[in-house]
Amino acid sequence: MSIFDSSRSDMETFFLKGLLLNDGWLENAYVTVDENGRIVSMSDRSNGAFETIDALAIPGFQNAHSHAFQYAMAGLAEIHSTNETPDDFWSWRDAMYKLALSISPEDLEVIAKQLYAEMLRHGYTNVAEFHYVHHDKQGNPYNNLSEMGERLVAAASAVGIGITLVPIFYQKGGFGKPAVDGQKRFLSATIDDYYELLEASEKSCKHYEHANVAIGIHSMRGVEPTDIAEVALKGRRDLPFHIHISEQLKEIEDSIQYLGQRPVEWMLDHIEMSDRFHLVHATHLTEAEAVGLGHSGANVVLCPSTEGNLGDGIFPLKTFQENGGEWSIGTDSHVGLNPFEELRILDYGQRLITHKRNSFYSKNQGDSGRFGIDMALRSGRKAMGNFTHHYFKVGEFFDAALIDPNPALIKSSSWEKLASTIMYSSDISMQYGTISKGKLVVREGVHLKANGIADDFVATIQQLGSRR
Repeated sequence: MSIFDSSRSDMETFFLKGLLLNDGWLENAYVTVDENGRIVSMSDRSNGAFETIDALAIPGFQNAHSHAFQYAMAGLAEIHSTNETPDDFWSWRDAMYKLALSISPEDLEVIAKQLYAEMLRHGYTNVAEFHYVHHDKQGNPYNNLSEMGERLVAAASAVGIGITLVPIFYQKGGFGKPAVDGQKRFLSATIDDYYELLEASEKSCKHYEHANVAIGIHSMRGVEPTDIAEVALKGRRDLPFHIHISEQLKEIEDSIQYLGQRPVEWMLDHIEMSDRFHLVHATHLTEAEAVGLGHSGANVVLCPSTEGNLGDGIFPLKTFQENGGEWSIGTDSHVGLNPFEELRILDYGQRLITHKRNSFYSKNQGDSGRFGIDMALRSGRKAMGNFTHHYFKVGEFFDAALIDPNPALIKSSSWEKLASTIMYSSDISMQYGTISKGKLVVREGVHLKANGIADDFVATIQQLGSRR
């Protein structure tokens, strides 16, 4: 059941101590929403009854890259044998395949509910689910091609997060290599097979008002590059386009051997990209690639906690931004779920390699906190197919991350210094709650359905035996 099933028959007004708008904070804000959760008005004056929430509201975060099933293995790939070659991305991938082969549709829904509830607790109100576990455990399609995707949509509906389902086109086991047994649940042999999956996924999204689809390519090693170009050029042009790219050095070496070019170099030469494109990780770029990618209008999705966990590397953010590039954040394998931590890891990594402190900076914005919130929001929304630049707008759904105004550092900060104080000095204890689609779904750090969801998750994981 969705938390939205009991629709309100009238409007509701929230009183907040502050509301972050594009041009600054609105102090003592009254936000009225209609029965569907859309904003009717925002004002510093009340027009009637209201619910007081002792919090500051900033725009809900957009989680632009998620593999929900991997949450079940968060923290488990950190024990390394001292008798073998030290662990790397490729051995981590083998462990991930083992998990992917073991979960049922019911298991996936339970895992995703727990994960999405945690995302909401941390202030995310929308997630782009990069979904590639499509088939049954033998690798055969379900009668409903989107059986697994439909479970993800159901999980999102149950906890109240918006979801962009990104069914992934996955063909191969590497550049010029057939798929391996561990990938059998992921595969669509042809473009037409993928389009059938995309169509089925779109039907699954019709079950939930706050669900939509995007196009997804696993990677250039996972799909024949000529097929990638055909989907990009001849496929649906009204949908966001997501792809993993240039995450690992071996991937780049294999691309050069197979194509004679690096992955992003090839994309820039063969596909006319725009701001509907979202390149995930893009860790290892030459300066020419970073410049070209920025000029192309394409977005990059950065997942700092996962990229650090996997030893991927550090994205050349400074060059990309200086050439007009925009980026969002995602939690990928979910070893970290706090958007403020993702932003801090990203920023501090850049400071360590540039030896400067102005990585979150533009000619129009010198407040690093405001810059990080703004960039992650705007580019993250585009990853979901939402091109609205307003933080909050009449007619749009009210999505907000709520910050406790009472911790000493926050309480003593001026409005001008508040965003950076929140971003650089807060932890999860300072996050009061979350409003998603006009509904308060997390209050005082607790999701409204936390206990039942957590109990189901623990039982499912114990039955899988994956954390023993």
